[in-house]
Amino acid sequence: MKKTVLSFIFSVLILALSSIVYCQNKSTDNSVVKMGVSQVNITPPAPTVMAGYAGRTEPSTGIHDSLYASALYFSGEKIKALILTIDLLSFTTAFVDELKADLSKASGVSAENIMITTVHNHGAPSPRSTDSDATNTVPAYVKFLKERLIALSAAATKNPVPVKMGISKGECKMNINRRALAANGSIILGRNPEGPCDHDLVVTRFDDLNNKTIAVLVNWPCHGTVSGQDNTLVTGDWPGAAARHIKKNIGNNVVVAVTAGASGDINPLYGPGKNFTEIEAVGFHVAMEANRILADVKTYPLKEVQTANYIMPFPGKKPASADLTVDKMEPAPDGEIRLTVFKIGDLVISGVSGELVNEIGMDIKNRSPYSGTIVVTHCNGSSGYICTDKMFPEGGYEVRVTKFMPGVEKKLADKYIDIIHQF
Repeated sequence: MKKTVLSFIFSVLILALSSIVYCQNKSTDNSVVKMGVSQVNITPPAPTVMAGYAGRTEPSTGIHDSLYASALYFSGEKIKALILTIDLLSFTTAFVDELKADLSKASGVSAENIMITTVHNHGAPSPRSTDSDATNTVPAYVKFLKERLIALSAAATKNPVPVKMGISKGECKMNINRRALAANGSIILGRNPEGPCDHDLVVTRFDDLNNKTIAVLVNWPCHGTVSGQDNTLVTGDWPGAAARHIKKNIGNNVVVAVTAGASGDINPLYGPGKNFTEIEAVGFHVAMEANRILADVKTYPLKEVQTANYIMPFPGKKPASADLTVDKMEPAPDGEIRLTVFKIGDLVISGVSGELVNEIGMDIKNRSPYSGTIVVTHCNGSSGYICTDKMFPEGGYEVRVTKFMPGVEKKLADKYIDIIHQF
């Protein structure tokens, strides 16, 4: 009899404990970060002056393939965040600030929690008016672009769903250090197989709770310069090709957002030119590795979204037309570099408002306590080239045109690590 009573009590306790665990799990499910996604075509509706090469001043002559902007919206318990990835070259800081204000109104996300990135595509229309734009095509495109980006951001926030996320890393060697040593001892834009080059390809997959993939975020360090100044057809360059090939594998309804890693001194193996077979090839190899990674990614529920912003002033330098010794470089007013860091689960997106060279990017990733750390350039503004200190006595294009004196490298990387450790 006693045994029977004890067994009954034990059974009741087990059921009670099971109910508690179930309630806890249910509560946890309710606190999972929600995500909304959207994508829009931003291909210019009319011929437009293109960006990326000073010698190309006439409007585009046609469309080879479409350009897109993607929005990834995250709604956490305390913070809402929005990431835009855009198939264009870059935006000025003033343009970003103005756009953020508009996007904030449309999405309900505070401006400080919005990250706007471009893939640094040299085959796209220019979002900046210049004296060479005699046809005055840029303002019309910018108006069209803003309308599309505002609608995109609003759409991404409409019906967010709880999501799971998984991160994995692979390698794509279709990029190369471009600081090549010439016969006269100078550094030229070329191909340097001995130079440092970050080949990391990091893929993040977002699934709903039914294991349906809704978005993929790709990060790879490489200039969008397979297309050169001789090309006058609008193209998404390798990022556009990569997104197309990933969608062929994972589904056309999945939003594929591509970002450029620290690639101020990294070019694609092919180009620059107007060979679209080469453009497609680089994108195909990026996608092939991304698809391989995606097949093995394990996802888990998201628990948090955190953001941080910081502006760092540095001594300015006037751009030069020739290599100069450090003591001959002309000072300029201080310049600013914007740091925007989003932590989404174990994914740490370290955004920088410029063309960060790959050694600084690798330093940030290697020192971060999170293995899922990526660096995203051309983020929330354009500060120009950001070089290592050792590049200055070597000279070369990046050193000539940078807006900063030596001394940025360590302070910038240290600040990123400080911010990341605060999460």
